[in-house]
Amino acid sequence: MAKNITALAFSTLFIASLLTGCATTTSQVATPEKYIIDSETYQASGKSQRIKTIVLHYTVSNNARSLKTLTTGQVSAHYLVLDSNDNKIYNLVPESERAWHAGNGGFAGRTILNDTSIGIEIVNSGIQPKYRQALKNGKLDYHPYEHYVEFDELQIKKVGQLVQDLAKRYDISPKNIIGHADLAPTRKIDPGAKFPWQRLYIDYGIGAWYDEFDKQFFTNQDEFTAATIPEIKQAFRDYGYQINDSDEWDKASRDVIYAFQLHFKPQQPTGEMDLETYAILKALNNKYADRDDFY
Repeated sequence: MAKNITALAFSTLFIASLLTGCATTTSQVATPEKYIIDSETYQASGKSQRIKTIVLHYTVSNNARSLKTLTTGQVSAHYLVLDSNDNKIYNLVPESERAWHAGNGGFAGRTILNDTSIGIEIVNSGIQPKYRQALKNGKLDYHPYEHYVEFDELQIKKVGQLVQDLAKRYDISPKNIIGHADLAPTRKIDPGAKFPWQRLYIDYGIGAWYDEFDKQFFTNQDEFTAATIPEIKQAFRDYGYQINDSDEWDKASRDVIYAFQLHFKPQQPTGEMDLETYAILKALNNKYADRDDFY
């Protein structure tokens, strides 16, 4: 009997020691030493801004539907510019976070633009309702300038101020201030022919635009008639557009031409390659050739 009591006492002491050990270990894990994150003493030089591109869109909707879609749906943008007469620009997604606005496409060597871009949506109907049936069988038709809806003057001023600020803060290349159509020409045509790219360039110093002297110079050259389709397509790629390498102006290639014309030749967007379009493309490449925008 005495031996049993002794054995029981020993077992009890052994279990107690184990529990004490566990308690000590648990206590040590729960209260680790706190270390300081030092972000000032050393800084790496091999880095760059995450934001590389500004993408401009129109919503093809009114204020109420645009707000609902962009705040509750599976699409979003960092900023929304309504067509109401107020002094507000709505920030829907923090600039440090990823908005879902660009989708499939690419520009300047990058194909996942949501990761490195700021998206700006502008309330605008896009194509006038009476012309929307020109979209047939799910394929884009090449709407002329007069089919598009004008932007409000106040919207233009808001966009000008906003993009000017973003471009300065993130040191964004003029070439990388683009429309949705520029990165997804087979799917999108926004912000359309009536978006005032040239005015924003002149009044706010934002975005890319060609020099008229260079355009006239290349217009007077004999290069267009001598240029092959692959050479012209390479010029589009040099600027940043994604275009296939087929030896023909197929539908996908003409979609790129149309997107380019919406941006730089908006009064006559046809989807057909012509001398003026080629001269503008050459002038742009001549002007911005020194910018390393592929990343």
